[in-house]
Amino acid sequence: MDLFGKTVVITGSTSGIGLGIARGMASANANVVINGFGSTAEIEHEIAALEALGKGQVAYDPADMSKPDQIVAMIHAAEARFGSVDIVVNNAGIQTVEPVETFPPERWDLIIAINMNSAFHTTRAALPGMKKRGWGRIINISSAHGLVASPFKSAYVTAKHGITGFTKTVALETAQNGVTVNAICPGYVLTPLVEKQIPETAAARGITEEQVKRDVLLAAQWTKKFVTVEQLSGVALFLCSDAAENITGVSLPVDGGWTAA
Repeated sequence: MDLFGKTVVITGSTSGIGLGIARGMASANANVVINGFGSTAEIEHEIAALEALGKGQVAYDPADMSKPDQIVAMIHAAEARFGSVDIVVNNAGIQTVEPVETFPPERWDLIIAINMNSAFHTTRAALPGMKKRGWGRIINISSAHGLVASPFKSAYVTAKHGITGFTKTVALETAQNGVTVNAICPGYVLTPLVEKQIPETAAARGITEEQVKRDVLLAAQWTKKFVTVEQLSGVALFLCSDAAENITGVSLPVDGGWTAA
């Protein structure tokens, strides 16, 4: 598909799932705004690599997804530079693995802010322009944990369940405005976030890291394969296509059968 002339803002996109989706959008000729952390050299390298994939332009915004004013400023800056924000991919996320009774309150607050609240702030800022133009796509990167729970991840599961409800509500509010709002719910992807969880989960459960991969991460994925960022990018592009015009309010599992059981 061709997204030339469209602009996409992807939060948390300097690595992992977000960067994979940025590559897909750039390959489809969209203008892309990436966001996240990284050294100046790393960011410049990714911008050049993304611009080489298609006809669109690429920009970087360092907005902190825990700071609402910075989130709103990011959307407005993208609109000022490119003339519109047509697609928002709410991907930014962090994780802490800890039993609830010892879960650090400051980490709870930060996970809720980044994993859930940031989606509200980007969506609220971008929707007026989308409605005015009569076209828009909000894609929330949720998780299988937006549909089912796992122990020791209370804040993450809460935030992702919140994204599920937020997706449905905004989809109904925008259904007659040419805007679709959907969530993608991946199973486990070997991103830096998941790789960081492996030793944390091993410590929390008292097992080895290999046992975490085999008996925890892939235990519920009936395909016994990790989801790839390329697969998620393909789903995101599909949700931007004309074929997906009547798909809205959906939380789509891409989880190797996890939530089917």
